[in-house]
Order: sequence, then structure tokens, then C-alpha cells
Amino acid sequence: MQRLARVETETAAPHVGECVTIKVALAGQPNVGKSTIFNGLTGMNQHVGNWPGKTVEQKTGGCARGDKQFDFVDLPGTYSLTANSEEERLARDYILHERPDVVVAVVDAAIPERSLYLLAELLLLPAPVVLVLNMMDVAAHEGIQVEPRVLEAALGIPVVPMSATKHQGFEALLDAVVAVWEGAYPYNPHRPVILPAHQTVLEELIMWVATYVPKPYPADWVALKLLEGDDEIVTMMQSALPADVWGRVHNTLLHHEDAILDIAGARYAWISRMIRAAVVRPKVGPMGLTARLDRVLTHPLWGTLALLGVLAVVFWLTYTIGSPLQGWLDALIQQGAEALRNGLQGALPRWTVDLLADGLVGGAGMVVTFLPILVIFFAVLGFLEDTGYMARAAYITDRFMHVMGLHGKSFLPLLLGFGCNVPAILGTRIIETKRARWLTILLAPLIPCTARMAVVAVLAPLFFGEAAVWVAWGLAAVNLGVLAVLGVVFHRFLLKGEQAMFIMELPLYHLPNARTIGLYVWQNVVAFLQKAGTVILAASVVVWLLSYFPANGDVTQSYLAWIGKGLAPVGALMGLPWMLMVALLTSFVAKENTIATLGVLYGNFEAVLPALITPPAALGFLVVQMLFIPCIATVAAVKQETRSWAWTLLNLGLMLVISFGAGILVYQIGALLVGG
Repeated sequence: MQRLARVETETAAPHVGECVTIKVALAGQPNVGKSTIFNGLTGMNQHVGNWPGKTVEQKTGGCARGDKQFDFVDLPGTYSLTANSEEERLARDYILHERPDVVVAVVDAAIPERSLYLLAELLLLPAPVVLVLNMMDVAAHEGIQVEPRVLEAALGIPVVPMSATKHQGFEALLDAVVAVWEGAYPYNPHRPVILPAHQTVLEELIMWVATYVPKPYPADWVALKLLEGDDEIVTMMQSALPADVWGRVHNTLLHHEDAILDIAGARYAWISRMIRAAVVRPKVGPMGLTARLDRVLTHPLWGTLALLGVLAVVFWLTYTIGSPLQGWLDALIQQGAEALRNGLQGALPRWTVDLLADGLVGGAGMVVTFLPILVIFFAVLGFLEDTGYMARAAYITDRFMHVMGLHGKSFLPLLLGFGCNVPAILGTRIIETKRARWLTILLAPLIPCTARMAVVAVLAPLFFGEAAVWVAWGLAAVNLGVLAVLGVVFHRFLLKGEQAMFIMELPLYHLPNARTIGLYVWQNVVAFLQKAGTVILAASVVVWLLSYFPANGDVTQSYLAWIGKGLAPVGALMGLPWMLMVALLTSFVAKENTIATLGVLYGNFEAVLPALITPPAALGFLVVQMLFIPCIATVAAVKQETRSWAWTLLNLGLMLVISFGAGILVYQIGALLVGG
């Protein structure tokens, strides 16, 4: 039977005593503990960024042992290496083009049947592979016995048992990597082979394309991918092959479109043979912990109630711990700004002092005040992900999100937007597919955050008295209604009805790793401070300058007021004077600025506004306030996560059109009804 030959990599032997570097790639499916292993190996010696030109996160890090330096690259989690997603392309392209010295394939020891499919593909690529059986402790708790040495003999590659959350097996992994790299291990992998029905076809394809395959792709691997119908490889070879050769190849592929079934079937048969003697499952008896918990947590009713309970805890933590800390930090920043102002008074021009105190310190302070909420959000998110519950939450909510072309993983970020839109945007990192992630980012600013609701809580009673509660609930419902309609519209037209594919393993429950959660929180908070923080600070200074000059602090005569007066015709369509348009503009820095600006412009606005603004105009203003462009911090988060000014500006423009359109519509209908 035809075997796919491995292209050997040559490594020059280092001189004695010379420090050498071994490049290692970590590969694995989602939820197999790959990040825990990466964090355990690299600790704080890691860098988190993005793959060049991509929005997918890239993690690199290193550790040293003796005269050897290990450089690790954490490849994106993926179920296969077929180019169906950006993650799959990145993982296989890195192995093919960068040629790591060793690839470490991480699998879940408790579900090897599902986890080993990726290994079947990795063994067909040039780099040597070390297999890690992670979560051995979880498998033992489920009554599953795994024999690493038996599996190693069957596979012909090193197999390392690990319990990464307990920090067990790291030294053995490094030993195995070094042994393979030095050639001390008799590396002789038993690779999956194609079934006999298509063996001759594969051999013909190899013969036809071998001369024309671009480097560094192996010819037999390319031929196999052609049979699988891999779009990227098909396109590449169509360009590389002469027309007559491509005609023969194309005709052969058309007559063997069922080959992919044989290829996948052969791999699953190979997996079954490899683990037949190595994995012993318990006989039918008492259910394991995961099965018992999932009877409740994945149940349509009880699972939904459990999820609501989890979310209640998240909100409780946010409001009882995060919000008071945020308020305390805000007060501390204000005190610092005042102390700076008093200390520099007379030493510098007044505008410079105000810029430093209000623009710079105030802008930087806004970034700092988000930290408590972000830390709580990412800590809870990391905990839920590391225990395995996040997959259940996504499963429960998937049916509701599909209406908008999203899937269950979009639910939690959107829901957390009720606390703050910033962590909602950053939380979309858990969504693998690019389109679903970007659609979630587009919709997240429509979630009514606490700052928007705080403005409504102050203004609604002024205009609507005892009915203010119902008005507030109605405004929140309007936002959610617009979110749902916009999601459906974008799903049908922007995404052309394409349903976001949702494939997720339900991993076994296991104890979380504090180190992994801590690094997850640290990396995300630092990323926010480094990227979004700079945008927030710069934008805060710009808005402050617009509100200060040219009238030296008189906001009614500032450039911002001029812009507000320029929007007076739009305000007139909603029955609003230009001062309320200025209040809307200042809410771009922080939503609460609406109240502060009204206080500056009107003084005792609680007494003035009810007499000045009619109820239809007031309702229109509150609708605009709820749907208006998000704060600077949210815009910065959108830019950071999409890495696209076009997408960010689309988001802002869309919300401007929706907010003013809704405000005008509400006022005109209200005025018509009141007038009638």
C-alpha cells in the first residue's frame, strides 16, 4: 500500500558547549490543554501578538535547560489541517514554511478517538512529531486507562503522558523533544494510508504533479490534498501545472470526488488500530463526573437555568466588586488631577495645566478605571474556559444565536456588554470564525451598558416621572431589538445567508489551572493597556482640546460647540437645541459626560430641561443616547480587535445613522400623536 513519505529535515550538529536553539511548534485541537502546556513551559517569557497580516492571535515563548534554548510557537487550535479556516491554514503553513525542529501534538487522553485525527495529518508533514497525552488525571477519574508505551509502540513516535494542570510531565516532554531533535530516538512513524480503492489514483497524481510542486510542499502530500479537494492546494496547482497536465489532473479529480470519504475513513480506521490495545475503557457502570454534570448542564431547561445562575454570579461580581473599585479609582484619579492642577498653578499657562490635569490625567485615568471590570471578566472567562463549562454555555445558547447567523460562543461576550462594551469586544477572541467574530463585534456596542443606563436613570425621571422605569426598560428593549434586526440583516445580506459553522467538542470537566488563568488575565489586560489605552488617551486629549479652545474653557464657545451648532438642523428634526447635541458629542469620551455637559451648559438642568424639552423630544433624545456611537474605549477596542479602520468607521457610521434615524422617527411620531 502507498505510504506518504516524510521529507527528512537536516539539522547540523552543534559544537560541544555551544548553546543551541530548538524550534518547537505546539499543535492541538481546542480544549485539549495546549495553552496550559504552553504557559507551563514559557511562564512570563512569552509574547502575544498577531500572525503577520492576520487577526488570529499568535503566542511565542521560550525556556532554557542546560545548553539548550527552546523556542515555542503555540499554533492556533484546529481540528484538522484542511484549509477551511484561517487557523487551519496558519497551522499547516507554519509547519511547511518555517520548518520547526519538532512538532508537539497535544491530545486529550480521555477522548483519544477524537483528538488523534489531527495527529494523523501532522504525521504527513515534514517535521518530526512528539505526541503528548494530556489530562491523564482526568482520564483516570473517568475510569479510562491509557498505556503510553503501548501507544508509542503502535505509532512509532515518542508518547509523553502529562497532567499539565498539576505540572506533571514537562521534563519528560523536553527530554522527548531533545531525543527526537538529536536523532537519539528511533523515529519511525506508522502513518495512515489511503484505502486500496484510491491507491492507484493517488500514485498517478503523484507522478503527474511531482515535477511541478512548488517548494517547500512535499509532492505526495500535495497529491493527497488534491484528492481531498483542498481549495488552496487545488488553486496553487492549477497555476503551477501546464495546461495539459492540469487537464488530466482535473479530470481525474472530477471522477473521484468520493476520495475524501476514503481518506477520512482510512484515518479513523488508523486511529482505531492505534488505540485498540492502548486504551481500556470502564465497563458499563456508574456514570463519570462529566456525564452526571452534563445531564443537568446541557439540558434545555436546567442547563439554561444553570447558565443564568452563572451569569448572575458574573454580574454580581462585576457590580459588587468591579463597580465600586471603578468608582474608587475614578475618585482617586480626580484627586490626582486636582492635586496636579494645584501644584502647577502659576508655574505653567492655565490651558497647559488644564490639559495635563483634565486631558492627559483624565484620559489615562479612564483607561485605569476599566481595569477592575476587565480583570473580573477575564478571570471568570478564563475559569469557565479552563474547567470546560464554556463549551456547555455555547451549546445551550447556540439555538438562539443562529437566528442572527452567529453561534453560542457569541452569547457570553454580548451578554457581558450589559456591564461594559469594552470587555464584550475583547471577549470575542473566544470566537474562532472570522465572520462570526466580526459580526459579534459589530453588534456588541448596541448592548446598553451601565454607563448608558446611568444617563437614562438620571434623565428619564425628569421627563416622565413615575413612568421612568417603563421608559428605561423600553429603551433597553429598543437597543436589543435593533441588535437582533441588524444581526438578521447582516446575516442575510452582508454574509449572504451563510450560517456560522459551529463545531465544538464538549471536553471533560477538570480542575482549572491558576497559572493559566492568571497569565490569560495578564496578557489580555496588558494588551488592552498597550493598544486601546493609547487610542483612548489620544482621543481624550483631542476632545478636550476641542471643548477648551478657542474660548479657554468656555464649552459654549468652543470648537465642540461649533460642531454642535453645525448639527443644529439635525437636532431640529428631533426638537432638540444645539446644547443637547453637544452633550451627545461629549458622550463620545464617556457616556456619563452627557450629564456633566448638561450641567455646564444649563446649570440646574433638572429644573430647566423639563420646561424646555417636550416629552417627544426627550424620548427621541434618550433613544439617540442609547443608540449613539460608543465611547472612545469601545471604539479603541473595536479597532484593536479588527485591526481595521474601515470596519471601525463602518461601525461608527452605522450607529450614527441608526441613532439619529431612530431619534427623528420617535420624535416625529410622538409630536404627531401629541399634536393630534
